[in-house]
Amino acid sequence: MQEAYVSETSLSISRVAIVGGGLAGCECARKLSQAGITVTLFEMKPERYSPAHQLEGLAELVCSNSLRSDQLESGVGLLKQEMRELGSLVMEAAEATRVPAGKALAVDREKFSAYVTNVIENDANITLVRKEIASLDAPELAGFDAVVIAAGPLASESLGASIAEAVGSTHLYFYDAIAPIISADSIDMTKAFWGSRYLPDDKDYLNCPMTRDEYFAFHAALIAGEKAPTKDFEKEIHFEGCMPIEALAERGEMTLAFGPFKPVGFTDPSTGTRPFAIVQLRTEDLNKSMFNLVGCQTKLKYGEQDRIFRMIPGLENAEFVRYGSVHRNTYVNAPRTLNHDLSLKSRPNVFLAGQITGVEGYVESAACGMWLGIILAARARGTEVETPPVETCLGGLLNHLRTEQKNFQPSNVQFGLMPELGMRAKKKDRKALYAERARGRFAEWLEAVRETL
Repeated sequence: MQEAYVSETSLSISRVAIVGGGLAGCECARKLSQAGITVTLFEMKPERYSPAHQLEGLAELVCSNSLRSDQLESGVGLLKQEMRELGSLVMEAAEATRVPAGKALAVDREKFSAYVTNVIENDANITLVRKEIASLDAPELAGFDAVVIAAGPLASESLGASIAEAVGSTHLYFYDAIAPIISADSIDMTKAFWGSRYLPDDKDYLNCPMTRDEYFAFHAALIAGEKAPTKDFEKEIHFEGCMPIEALAERGEMTLAFGPFKPVGFTDPSTGTRPFAIVQLRTEDLNKSMFNLVGCQTKLKYGEQDRIFRMIPGLENAEFVRYGSVHRNTYVNAPRTLNHDLSLKSRPNVFLAGQITGVEGYVESAACGMWLGIILAARARGTEVETPPVETCLGGLLNHLRTEQKNFQPSNVQFGLMPELGMRAKKKDRKALYAERARGRFAEWLEAVRETL
């Protein structure tokens, strides 16, 4: 077992302020409340919205309604299971609001947000304050035993500048792109067909098949399409896991056909043959009234989105419920700026949680916030909780935030964050072996630390 991280301070924790009502902030607040700690959760909506947010509710999902694979032989599926066993609010809400998505866990985003908001608003230990916090030294934060910054990757410029000053260097950033959502009623069902890869009877995805000529015409339009401008003072850095479709297209004519548009596993029922390429649409709600264009996150201008995405067969008359967009994601160089308990090295009573620490993705952000809540709750009881082993998904993710790198980058949870298996195994068996080891190590750890949780 790994040693517990011992705090560099002897904070007496009974009152905590959390800045940001996203996934990480709500997870952290819930864990603290369950430990009897008084929490004030500051959320700037509806006083102010980031460029990507629209709903007044907490825990708004802005990039996709999918929490990705639910299979235990994937890193994110395994992390979700670990979170369930630790009593995650986000997993509770996701199960209550899930929509069909094959082997993935997807949710109705409005119902998901409403579920989390209802839990937080009705928690006697949590006070929700709808107010923007612009600085680590904001007067609203005075008097708290600990301050948690869970402002997400879209932290305001003023708060971002305050964090940058605290960590002693310019904060890092990358760009994240959002896929369009269209109305189901506007899809031509004589061209689109239901089915998941290798599962023609599955009704979780709609598929728009493309001929060779249609694909290359669409590819050319993406390359030529007018993009939203980048601010002069910002260098454009895309996170590989959420690359804009036009940026992918620029890598080569067949990049999309071998990537998000690959037709493998599909047969077009109208022709009885495999399409040259295929665009998948994933349901956004239980009523299947809206669909997300899978893999089509974009920074094209809105007018260009109207024109270019309607080139996809079946979407000629697409009605856009939400256009794709691009926004800046902000994060710190965690190994250099954070202690192992996610506190700032320069200000140990200030903690970071979620994507701003350098984890990437909904699930990973929620897990980070939940873990910080567990740490602070244990500390309030006068003890320290042992860090999960690096062979587990949560432990591997936390270890990523502690590992010095020449060019620190945000990371999704993956088996690559864990130690090697230390044994020979066929490629097709490795994920199962990683998962089996992780499940065993997590069970051992959970049994050992149960009294400190």
